[in-house]
Amino acid sequence: MPNKPLFGLNIDPSATKLQLAYKLAEIADSTNLDFIGIQDHPYNARFLDTWTLLTFLGARTQHVRLMPNVLNLPLRPPAPLAKAAASLDILTNGRVEIGLGAGGFWEGIVSYGGIQRTPAEAVSALEEAIAIMRALWQPTPSDQKVSFSGEHYQLVNTLPGPMPAHPIGIWLGALRPKMLRLTGQKADGLIISSSYVPPEEVPPIQQTINEAAQQAGRDPSAIRRAYNLMGTIVQPGSRPMVARRKGIIIGAAQHWIDELLRYYHELQMDTFFYWPVMGEEENQSHLFAEEVMPGVLEKL
Repeated sequence: MPNKPLFGLNIDPSATKLQLAYKLAEIADSTNLDFIGIQDHPYNARFLDTWTLLTFLGARTQHVRLMPNVLNLPLRPPAPLAKAAASLDILTNGRVEIGLGAGGFWEGIVSYGGIQRTPAEAVSALEEAIAIMRALWQPTPSDQKVSFSGEHYQLVNTLPGPMPAHPIGIWLGALRPKMLRLTGQKADGLIISSSYVPPEEVPPIQQTINEAAQQAGRDPSAIRRAYNLMGTIVQPGSRPMVARRKGIIIGAAQHWIDELLRYYHELQMDTFFYWPVMGEEENQSHLFAEEVMPGVLEKL
């Protein structure tokens, strides 16, 4: 049996939709959703900085957890990233989790000053970043320094701290075998998106992670499995809608409930982020939080 399911809501970091971002965060907080997630594409001219927006939304909420979904490692050096995450975790009383990716949109990354890496280099850099971040989060004597000598990152006599308010989980956006194996070996969670990984392609991903976890002496059930779900919750009487690509869910609330239960029981997915792609976002968010989430939970 997978872990107890968790539910989250995507909030776009659009600079032209600030009031919508505030409202969606308030909806997530007041309806007891577990997470708000914000994508990280700083080379997009219309997007706000992810950390800055998360910090602002953290100040406007009380309960919901905050997750970048997912951070762009080539533009986020691990030591400053560890400091930023710990700082926000302290400021929000332990509500931060980290979604982290090795980099994918390389043209944008390079245009913003990042170094393009081969797939193997990107995975290696991510593994180093995980080690650095965790080292800087560990409780240590005030005068104990951290050094790290890697192929991609180096620390020399770095003073760690402050410690985060709680153990921050690192969830990896992963798709290819090397990234999946790293997830099984090192990560606290997996993040995949239905628009890239439709349900029928999930089982081999889970198998790769589970095997890597077991080979590393880990319990696979300790690794959370998050699914970014793109789609629309259709209300009675609405005009018909058609999904134009694989992995997009379109249907009434009961259809969503049935699909999430199937993903939970059959695909090992235990965390669900809703990304509405059509319809009015405030209403869509209410439907997910007030109909879909309780409908799933009451069937377990």
